[in-house]
Amino acid sequence: GWRPCAERAGPPGRRPYAGGATARNLQFDAMPDVDLSLVAAQVLWAAFALSVAFGAIAQRTHFCTMGAVADIVNMGDWTRMRMWVMAMGVAIIGFNAMVGLGWVDASKTLYGGPRLIWLSAIVGGFLFGVGMVLGSGCGSKTLIRVGGGNLKSLVVFIMLGLAAYATLRGITAVVRVNTVDAVSVTLGSGQDLPSLLSAATGWSKATLAWVLGLGLGGACIAWALATPDGRSGNTVLAGLGVGAVIVGVWWVSGVLGYVAEDPNTLQEAFVATNSQRMESLSFVAPVSYTIDWLIFFSDTSRVLTLGIVSVVGVVVGSAAYAIATRSFRWEGFRDAEDTANHLVGGVLMGVGGVTALGCTVGQGLSGISTLGLSSFIALASIIAGAVVALKYQVWRLERMV
Repeated sequence: GWRPCAERAGPPGRRPYAGGATARNLQFDAMPDVDLSLVAAQVLWAAFALSVAFGAIAQRTHFCTMGAVADIVNMGDWTRMRMWVMAMGVAIIGFNAMVGLGWVDASKTLYGGPRLIWLSAIVGGFLFGVGMVLGSGCGSKTLIRVGGGNLKSLVVFIMLGLAAYATLRGITAVVRVNTVDAVSVTLGSGQDLPSLLSAATGWSKATLAWVLGLGLGGACIAWALATPDGRSGNTVLAGLGVGAVIVGVWWVSGVLGYVAEDPNTLQEAFVATNSQRMESLSFVAPVSYTIDWLIFFSDTSRVLTLGIVSVVGVVVGSAAYAIATRSFRWEGFRDAEDTANHLVGGVLMGVGGVTALGCTVGQGLSGISTLGLSSFIALASIIAGAVVALKYQVWRLERMV
């Protein structure tokens, strides 16, 4: 019943680099022409560097999906939403350009397979959307706030990671597998739009990737730039910078980290990923992998992966910028209600993010860039959950006055 993917773990006990690899010194019985330990090191360092850039950019520009939705609901301000949509457009163009060039294949990601788990995307996305409002930010924003000295987000980080781990392979995993995951549709091709339309029209997938990537991605960027606030420095920096990081990590995992034949399995492999598939940034399951790695550090089966170094990189990038600009501030809980909201928010994000196969970055940027159907469904559900939670908060405040 276990389904390997970037937001879900493989069978219990399974880890990349089995057979002598350790977290400190990755070693392989490599083929003569491929040094897998060198490839792994390159992937991890490149992913870490890109994640540091993500953390610094997000800290500087206040890039935040929950904040973007809240700004619209509470103030009618679309500035931060334009950041996110611009980043989405850049990621769509970049990923599909690589598909058009033949560098990567969406079917090699968890977002492009033929099995469409639409109910999991709806339920999980909604839970995550509610959770990110209660937790004062999504998974990426939690890491950014931790880097800025927010102790509340540190608690959310822990709760999110534990809940995600339980939903990967614990009690809530059993519930997930036997309920929402059991409802699915198996398509005749991959669920990414180029694959679907290629099967329907006979056009090549590469051609459709170019057309759809440039068309949809360009439309997102054009909409984001259509107003003066969309052309402001921070908006452009966040949109172009974050989108470029997503594309960069796809390239690191799908091109730099691709091995046509792993000497241990004699099959193709994507080095240094938890899912054994091509991955980009996502911040739900990788948080649980990070906690697992820290707790079981002496266990040689626990190794560094792209997801783990990405989590650490975002915190480091955020902290570096906060310290350099003297904006680092310790912040704690206001009262018991504030504590409870963040605890519940962390749990809902952990459960919902794993169920939906990703968060606002995992599905909303990395997944959307592949043009996978489940990503569109999950993203819509995340936004719906956030709007409901924000409306509820406003209603509660009005009743208290």
